[in-house]
Amino acid sequence: MATFITRRYSRQGLWSLFLVCAFPVHFWTLILVFRDISWLTERTNAWDAIGVASYGMIFAFAESVVIFLVLALLGFLTPKQWEYNRRIAFLGLLILITSGWGMIGQLLFLWNVFLPAQAIQFLRSSSHPLRIIYTVCLIVVTPTVLLPVYAFIRSNRAVMFMQNLMERLALLTTFYLFFDLLGLIVVIIRNIG
Repeated sequence: MATFITRRYSRQGLWSLFLVCAFPVHFWTLILVFRDISWLTERTNAWDAIGVASYGMIFAFAESVVIFLVLALLGFLTPKQWEYNRRIAFLGLLILITSGWGMIGQLLFLWNVFLPAQAIQFLRSSSHPLRIIYTVCLIVVTPTVLLPVYAFIRSNRAVMFMQNLMERLALLTTFYLFFDLLGLIVVIIRNIG
């Protein structure tokens, strides 16, 4: 089993993949925490707001682990002849694109951005509104996935760019993991006391 995994990944590569999986989740969690910290503090007190932020960071860590495991399994579907670094960079590209779309979707919800009334009326009068919605989403999302993936597969410069980006994100993500540890300590203290 170990040799099967080491054919596709190195230890350093798996750590880099985990860090790139953890970056967008932690980044987004911290943005939402800073967005909500003021009204949480006003509603109760600062200690409760820190507790909520701590639970958010622990959940972000757990979510990062699950995403990492799924992405590492998906890595076994990549071409066997790819080197460790190319595979990790490709999976990092996929997670960053997917996370970007997830953030955009949540932002639209948080900002109460909805379809115009005319579009809703059109969908209501159509016989297959979900097919129309899915088709429009595919038309918008597909180029943002396929173009970077195509550039990555065809260009060594794109691979180098992703590797450099992942190295830069690794330091920041390590700092985020420190916040996870602090969050765990806060949660333990709150539950003991």
